[in-house]
Amino acid sequence: MGWLSKIFKGSSHSITEGHSHRNYGEDPHCYAPSTSGENEDIDRAIALSLLEENQKGENVIGVQFDLLSFLISWIDKESQVEEDEQLARAIQESLNLESPPRQGTAHTYQHFPVIQFPEGYRICAGCNNEIGHGRFLNCLDVFWHPECFRCHACHQPITDIEFSTSENRPYHKSCYREHYHPKCDVCKHFIPSNHGGLIEYRAHPFWVQKYCPSHEHDGTPRCCSCERMEPQDTAYVALDDGRKLCLECLDSAIMDTNECQPLYLDIQEFYESIHMKLEQQIPLLLVERQALNEARDGEKNGYYHMPETRGLCLSEEQTVTTILRRPRFGSGNQAMNIITEPYKLTRRCDVTAILILYGLPRLLTGTILAHEMMHGWMRLQGFRTLSPDVEEGICQVIAHWWLISQLKSSKKVTPTSSSSAAGTSKKGTGPKFDKKLGEFFKHQIETDASPVYGDGFRAGQHAVQKYGLGRTLDHIRRTGRFPY
Repeated sequence: MGWLSKIFKGSSHSITEGHSHRNYGEDPHCYAPSTSGENEDIDRAIALSLLEENQKGENVIGVQFDLLSFLISWIDKESQVEEDEQLARAIQESLNLESPPRQGTAHTYQHFPVIQFPEGYRICAGCNNEIGHGRFLNCLDVFWHPECFRCHACHQPITDIEFSTSENRPYHKSCYREHYHPKCDVCKHFIPSNHGGLIEYRAHPFWVQKYCPSHEHDGTPRCCSCERMEPQDTAYVALDDGRKLCLECLDSAIMDTNECQPLYLDIQEFYESIHMKLEQQIPLLLVERQALNEARDGEKNGYYHMPETRGLCLSEEQTVTTILRRPRFGSGNQAMNIITEPYKLTRRCDVTAILILYGLPRLLTGTILAHEMMHGWMRLQGFRTLSPDVEEGICQVIAHWWLISQLKSSKKVTPTSSSSAAGTSKKGTGPKFDKKLGEFFKHQIETDASPVYGDGFRAGQHAVQKYGLGRTLDHIRRTGRFPY
């Protein structure tokens, strides 16, 4: 307590542990009372005087005690500030060792409240005002009033020990999860993290549909046309050959051979418009998956698109089971009462029939049919046996042309019948979804990664764009290759 004597130097009062003590014997202002009777009157006067001065002295001591209490409190606070300053520096140095977050990703920080010491030393990043005495936060390399450090989503103060950021903006962890954590388009739940703590999901390259990886193996239906996973509690059609069809694709699906004949005539007209008229009427049959696979196995030559063949141009004589009348859809949208009949193919030329998988939307059915008709046209024209990439590539070019013509056309296709399962009428290429569906089929052709269908299409497209269709076909006929 030696420093107290320096602060109170010159004071005649001794102070111990916050209490004041008066020692009249040692205090020069104190006076010992006289015992002489002669001076009784004088003593009474002196006593009154001393009492008055004593009361004044007590007031002085009270003031000095209040000053001492303030100084002790101020010194304790300064000592605490110094300790907090050292703690803040240590925390800041540890935070500076971490790599800054990348934009668009979530990172979790720990922020620590500290005490500000020099007034005017900090500016709040929230309100842009000076941070005075009191608590403040040091987060994201700037300073904040605690009430100004707010979530960018809900705009409420962040008081949790941990928070997340995106584009250097703070979020509550729950708000960040709601805004940025991907949700599954199938089960509508947040996509869980894998064993490594990373969010792993599947996404369709065209539809941008995100879903949990588990749905690929848990029996979740996928549309055989648009390839989208069907959300839970969403109705779809189960075809009798095991395929699933969403109701949007069902809306324009072609279900039997008779229903496909108008489309067949449209594509024949398209071939005539590019000076490639088919000189012979080739039978067109819509078939189930099993019948298509059996016919494929009966062919001696040909290259087939995997994992599933959806169209064939046949050259061999065989009997094929074709769909005579579209199925009805019973409970649970299950296809039932499908009527088929055997159809014997007779070889009158190099092409005996074209088979197309039934139950696909009009634009997809037409794209497959335009492809297979190109195979038939080249065989009828006497083209030599070509390498798979050249033959399939030029067929994809013609199918791509037809699909583009449909997407650009403003003509409305008149429906031939209604879809009983969906409860809506077919609208051809008019509806917005049908156009989107056509764009998807176009995207499939253009981005096909297979060396035969994909690379063959791109090589054929390049040749046709450079030399024109007629010169490209003449070169293929003579050399069996694309011109370069």
